[in-house]
Amino acid sequence: MTDLPSRHIEAIYEALAEAIDRAGPQHESLFLTKLALTLGARLDDPVAFRDSIDLALARLDPPSVP
Repeated sequence: MTDLPSRHIEAIYEALAEAIDRAGPQHESLFLTKLALTLGARLDDPVAFRDSIDLALARLDPPSVP
């Protein structure tokens, strides 16, 4: 698995944050699910999509603070 090039992360994060805000708290999960399905379909590579899921899940836990 490879990480997203750092030059794109900020722009993607901002676009995603704005879209989540537009969806509102009541539709956040539905929006994220629809976004993931849309991106998965566009990727047209189930293995790469599964790898992306695994990468995202691996990064859910924040680093522990001493």
